[in-house]
Amino acid sequence: MAPRADAPELLEYCAPWPVYSLAWSHKEDKPFRLAMGSFVNESKNFVRVVSFDEQTRQFEEVCDLPHSFPATKVGFSPDSRSEARDFLASTGDCLRIWEVKEGSIGPPHILKTNQSSEFCAPLTSFDWNTVDRSLLGVSSIDTTCTVWNVETQQVKNQLIAHDREVYDFAFAKGPDLFASAGADGSVRLFDLRSLDYSTIIYESEDQGAMMRVCWNKNNAFYLATVMMESPKCVVLDIRVPDRPVCVFEEGDAEGGNFVNSIAWAPRSEHHICTAGESGRAIIWNISGAPERAQDPVLQPLLSYDAHSAIDNVQWSEVMPAWIAFATGTSVNAVLT
Repeated sequence: MAPRADAPELLEYCAPWPVYSLAWSHKEDKPFRLAMGSFVNESKNFVRVVSFDEQTRQFEEVCDLPHSFPATKVGFSPDSRSEARDFLASTGDCLRIWEVKEGSIGPPHILKTNQSSEFCAPLTSFDWNTVDRSLLGVSSIDTTCTVWNVETQQVKNQLIAHDREVYDFAFAKGPDLFASAGADGSVRLFDLRSLDYSTIIYESEDQGAMMRVCWNKNNAFYLATVMMESPKCVVLDIRVPDRPVCVFEEGDAEGGNFVNSIAWAPRSEHHICTAGESGRAIIWNISGAPERAQDPVLQPLLSYDAHSAIDNVQWSEVMPAWIAFATGTSVNAVLT
């Protein structure tokens, strides 16, 4: 259950370790549930699930899930129906899938492309397919992207996606298209119906590594991408990829104001949030941006100051007025 109308506009949860990965629940009957992953420089890490308690009016721990090495990403399955199966996934040293049943979480299913090997190449990110919800796509430093069927625990597709490490993976609004971002400085577009080739839709000017890619789930043509150690976020239209729709800039690159995370608004095709080393979570409005071709750099719409670097930002699908971000050992949920 969500906080009452008189709940504070900022809710904070303090973890016992630095928080890196972060995800909202998609369940309509559990909207104010969050998963977060620790970032401890050793093999003993955790994924923690917390939920807002109406009586204490704060986040309470639901469970701690042991995790070898930090989770590069965590995410609940996208099916919002209360009767649908409830999964929690993470990437890192492998792909882990937990099933949540009546509030309890059992041991994870460990998914590797080579089940006979004890180790696999580190996995950098993943994304759930919101149309075919049994599918989950994963990116890896071994240059590949892999699409899994979570229900059968079988690989549906695997391909060499980039010339170097792949840092991010994002499905489009529909069931077939996905994009990846890689250390070779490119963002590439793929179609599950024909994986014999891909389309390079963006290349960084100096071949700097592309770190993030995030698809607008309300506009099938728009996606956003971020280069590693850059203060800029670029929005692309896949129909005219050689000309960015617009560019957001968090600050001066020399000041180290790099963008670490991006999240599109779940119910609006015009709003996106960026967050990073500047310590600010910024909401931008891109409506009308294509008409401003001579001046593609936009100004912020709203800004929230965390006073320290933000590693991750997530926009709630079930409660679109709420944004959560991870900064240091804290997770803040903000009512926009």
